[in-house]
Amino acid sequence: MFGNPHYPTYQVFVSVAISALVTGILMPFFIKLMRREAIGQQIRADGPERHLIKQGTPTMGGVIMIVGFMVTTAIMAEWTRDLVLVVGATLATAAIGLLDDIESVAHARSLGLTPAQKMLGLGTISVVFCLAAVNWAFVEPIIMFPGGFNIDLGVLTTTIALGGTSIAIPWLYLIFVFLLMAGLSNAVNLTDGLDGLAGGCSMMTMLVMAMVAFRYNEVNLAVYAGAVGGACIGFLWHNCYPASIFMGDTGSLALGAAFAALAVMTKTEVTSLVMGGLFIIEALSVIIQVAVFKLRGHRVFLMAPIHHHFEKKGWSETKVVIRFWIISAAFAALGFALYFQLG
Repeated sequence: MFGNPHYPTYQVFVSVAISALVTGILMPFFIKLMRREAIGQQIRADGPERHLIKQGTPTMGGVIMIVGFMVTTAIMAEWTRDLVLVVGATLATAAIGLLDDIESVAHARSLGLTPAQKMLGLGTISVVFCLAAVNWAFVEPIIMFPGGFNIDLGVLTTTIALGGTSIAIPWLYLIFVFLLMAGLSNAVNLTDGLDGLAGGCSMMTMLVMAMVAFRYNEVNLAVYAGAVGGACIGFLWHNCYPASIFMGDTGSLALGAAFAALAVMTKTEVTSLVMGGLFIIEALSVIIQVAVFKLRGHRVFLMAPIHHHFEKKGWSETKVVIRFWIISAAFAALGFALYFQLG
């Protein structure tokens, strides 16, 4: 680990800088490769017409983001059990995103893996992650609310013996972690619809999560969160409007999983939903749109996710992105404030 034990914040700040530089410097080479191989984003046919010009823009930039924050983490952090689990969940989810991107590019359509295939993959990852967190990293199966109110989700626990080792299966917490990880992964994925939107919002939430992890006395997790936030910064240099590359599901699913995994390991599962409030709004807009249309036969929004609704109302893409950044920053700050109210 490269750092100063007297100033642990030094490690976090340097991690942000290194990750941003590595990602930003490597991305142009990756963009050239994607263009040479004619690997580009497939735009949804029912999306805003102005987005059709983005057809063929290089995608899968999340691969370089992962390189950026993994190189940084290897240099700056110690591989504790908590860090291994968070990194493992991130990379496994990124693999699902990569398969989805490859499937989409190979068949020249905006859809990749089926929803069932994605959920099966996310479900498997969340179950393995949760069981390892509880039994190997000794994370308590409780969720903590601001104001000191806690709920013990370990009340329905089955203990089994496997090879001389006892494994606790906290069923309620297992379900909760699945909903958290699958929900946040898909929420970030849905947010990734405008140039710079998902990258900028993820940057803010991950930098705040780095502060949370630091306050939780998990410097290595803080370094990792800072490195992920730094990778978002390096990516934004090339993803700002008009984007030269998109992160693809490789990046968006991985960012959501990293956020959820960090929330579990720092016991901020509830406040993370506030910190990532913009992602939650984006996901809810899709759920509401689909539910109301099936029940009533009409649409609540001009288009979902909600960032497209404002585009349809005449807002420019950059206006939507910047205003959503502001909202995301406010949610992240509120979530950080509520963190200090946890019991």
